[in-house]
Amino acid sequence: MKKLQVLIVTTLISISMFGQSQSKWFTRTGQISFFSITTAENIDAKNNEVFSLIDPSKGDLAFQVLVTGFKFKKSLMEEHFNENYMESTKFPKAIFKGNIPDISKVNFKDNGKYPVEVTGDLTMHGVTNKVKVLATIVVNNGKVSAISKFTVKLSDYNIKVPSLVAKQLSETVDISVDCNYDPYN
Repeated sequence: MKKLQVLIVTTLISISMFGQSQSKWFTRTGQISFFSITTAENIDAKNNEVFSLIDPSKGDLAFQVLVTGFKFKKSLMEEHFNENYMESTKFPKAIFKGNIPDISKVNFKDNGKYPVEVTGDLTMHGVTNKVKVLATIVVNNGKVSAISKFTVKLSDYNIKVPSLVAKQLSETVDISVDCNYDPYN
């Protein structure tokens, strides 16, 4: 009986240790913000309800965000964003599914800032495009975070700018990603 108990405890410890080394990381409170310079006034919004998952064993990375979760300083801007530009009732989510090909550069057990390249498919406004962006994964005392900044061209996602304001708006939007992850076993 004692041998069986020792075997069970040893097996559980082994599974636990393996599980920790292969842990996935996730967040439901990540932040994505965007900023665009216009001649009338700058446009910026934040969404603090971003879901993201990192699987270090495969290098997989995913993001999902509800478009209506972006909050603006002015409610009229938020209304125009959802109704006129993003058509959020028709296209409620933006999704990224990709990979970190050089994930082996990241030691999830050692403090540091690890620059990585992320490649994958970004779907917004019903359009999917291949993207490649630089990011940084930060490991600090067992905590993992990721940050990135990149630019999106509106026309690449069939986001139409009404001709009345076309000359006042930028054709590109700067996107910032900032996520703090928790272990997901």
